[in-house]
Amino acid sequence: MRHVLLASVILISGGTVAAQAADGDAAAGKTVFNVCKACHTIEAGGPNRVGPNLHGVVGRKAGSHDGFSYSAAVKDAGYEWDEAKLDAYLKDPKAALPGNKMAFAGVKDDAKRADLIAYLKSESK
Repeated sequence: MRHVLLASVILISGGTVAAQAADGDAAAGKTVFNVCKACHTIEAGGPNRVGPNLHGVVGRKAGSHDGFSYSAAVKDAGYEWDEAKLDAYLKDPKAALPGNKMAFAGVKDDAKRADLIAYLKSESK
């Protein structure tokens, strides 16, 4: 019975992360994005900085934005950025993609991270 209960808690909490990302507030996420602006732009056609331009990042293959020199870890990730991948990466970039060169500790607050992902989604349409 304990194993069933533990498995249920894990499944429910895993679903919570995806639900939080889906329920994030894009307007609040735009404010959270202010910490990203030191290294990233997000407007369509915007330049790369220390990090790549993030316009259209949701649904984009990791490590594929033109003109940016990605680490092998990101180029070889083998996936597209979706809510779950962004959530894990933005929470702890070094743990999510060991060897990446983003010098950022992550957004530890679940609600702020969900808002940021909602904002990135709104800029990916």
